[in-house]
Amino acid sequence: MKTQSVIAMAFVSTFAAASPAIAQDRSDWPDNFTVGTASQGGTYFAYGSGWANFVAENLGVSGGAEITGGPMQNMALVHTGDLKFGLTTMGPAQESIDGNSPLAPGMKMDNVCAMFPMYETPFSVTALSSSGITSISDIPDGATIGFGPAGSTSDTYFPRIMETLGVNFERRNGSWSDLGGQLQDGLIDVVAFAAGIPIPAVSQLEVQTDVTIIGMTDEEAKKVTANFPVSEFTIPASTYQSLNEPSRVVSMWNFAMVNCDMPESFVYEITKLTMENNDKMVSIHKAAKNSIPENYTKNNVLPWHPGAARWFNENGYTIEDSKINQ
Repeated sequence: MKTQSVIAMAFVSTFAAASPAIAQDRSDWPDNFTVGTASQGGTYFAYGSGWANFVAENLGVSGGAEITGGPMQNMALVHTGDLKFGLTTMGPAQESIDGNSPLAPGMKMDNVCAMFPMYETPFSVTALSSSGITSISDIPDGATIGFGPAGSTSDTYFPRIMETLGVNFERRNGSWSDLGGQLQDGLIDVVAFAAGIPIPAVSQLEVQTDVTIIGMTDEEAKKVTANFPVSEFTIPASTYQSLNEPSRVVSMWNFAMVNCDMPESFVYEITKLTMENNDKMVSIHKAAKNSIPENYTKNNVLPWHPGAARWFNENGYTIEDSKINQ
């Protein structure tokens, strides 16, 4: 499972005077940390790299982000301890815990703990306006569809969703940036995005060419929610300049996760910093407006890390002992 380190930022002890966290016993804290994200051009990469830098700046620990294949691979990397932190969606998390990950069939990845809620991942389709494709039913028979990196949330679920909706397609994988370029060059017909909004690759595309962002009909949305671990979602018209009205789609929740063996005090301070500074998180990526403690209830898959659970419980967001990793 190849990953690529892309950011490494070290911060010196001058932060000790600025942060109360530095004054506590840090003898069991790591010297550095890395968070698994996904491909460049996607929301995970922008969110994860910005968050890692934010944590590093404020806690005085060298931190960075790593390009990976996305949620499914992040589950594997965090479970084995190759990475200490990662970002995942609830569907791939459940499959990985159950031992159904295509990356390691039969391996139950149960050394992964929840840390905090991130945002919802909408599933939406983008096509060039010149293609004339304005709905899922318009996608031509045998169309080439880009589903993102292999093992990503989109690649795991969107092909099944398309099949459920009766679309016959050829599958193409790649980074969101690469697939956006292929769409613009006419090498693929549509891109099936599953990422927090606004998706950087879509925002870049609509600056360079005319695109159509395709939603779902009532019937399509009901069929998908009945068959997959998703809920209905509306992309606000203000998200993209190409949208003239809200777009109805489906979505899946994302959570930040951590290897369950990480020190409680370290995870507590990271959770505290993230949950108490939403304005800073939103400055990293707009999707972080939903990275708020009230959304902790959206996790019904991963056990909570004791450090994260301590912060939530101290602040009135009850997490029962049975849901905390022991």
